Amino acid sequence: MAKTLRTSGDYTIKAGPSGSAGDKIITLDAADVRIPGNLIVDGATTYVETTNLKIEDSIIILNKNNSGAVDIDAGIMIERGTSGNNAAIYWNEGDDVFKAVLTTSGHDTTSISDTTLAKIRVGAPAGDDDAATKGYVDTAISGSGSMSDFSLAGDTGTTQTVVDADTVTIAGSTNISTVASTADTITINLNQNLNNINSISNGSTNGALTLTANGTGSVVVNNILTFSSNASTPTATAITKLYSKTTSDQVTGVFFVNSAVDSGTEGELISKKKARALAIALGG
Repeated sequence: MAKTLRTSGDYTIKAGPSGSAGDKIITLDAADVRIPGNLIVDGATTYVETTNLKIEDSIIILNKNNSGAVDIDAGIMIERGTSGNNAAIYWNEGDDVFKAVLTTSGHDTTSISDTTLAKIRVGAPAGDDDAATKGYVDTAISGSGSMSDFSLAGDTGTTQTVVDADTVTIAGSTNISTVASTADTITINLNQNLNNINSISNGSTNGALTLTANGTGSVVVNNILTFSSNASTPTATAITKLYSKTTSDQVTGVFFVNSAVDSGTEGELISKKKARALAIALGG
């Protein structure tokens, strides 16, 4: 039989000895407990034990009473039992970033200690601001897709730092190239000496390799400069070309050619000893 208990004022139920604050447990044993008005819980901890929790609120606020004066992390923690450390997706107040981590921190902490970063799996991006999957990035970089306005900035305000033992790799299947509608230039400025370089070559067919000193500086060879034997005489132009070729009279075998010298006729450098001998022979 249904019963109604009505009071014209506030109604208090205390479980405990007379004259003391309630310190015992009140149990409502029913199929459902319906509260038409608001439910206000003043306790510090509230436990809701349910198999399926349904919440109508479109926005859930965490850290509601946080004044911002202290560093408090906030998020969602997943208990993993014996499977390993708990998992958490949370806002790290100290770093000002969202994190997905594994952690040994408990649910009652205000500062989550990251054990390791956790993986997040997302779909392929549809726009520039979407998170990209590893597969999408791999495809774009390998050339099957496309990446526009891609740059590696050195001194444009953002510093890319490489320290000892780090490796920077720029890889291509057979070469590294740039393609643009107009002529483009790739400049590599090291500002340091190059050490342990065994070979510098030009991959273009019959392409020139240019060494240029700064201003009035010179290209200096501190040790031996070796010329491989040239099979034929190069075409004379307005610059001096120095090369090696087999000589018939055993002079030096080092030749030069310049279109502005002797009408571009090939000439051979001779040693001081050979020059003196020729001068004597010619009565000079």
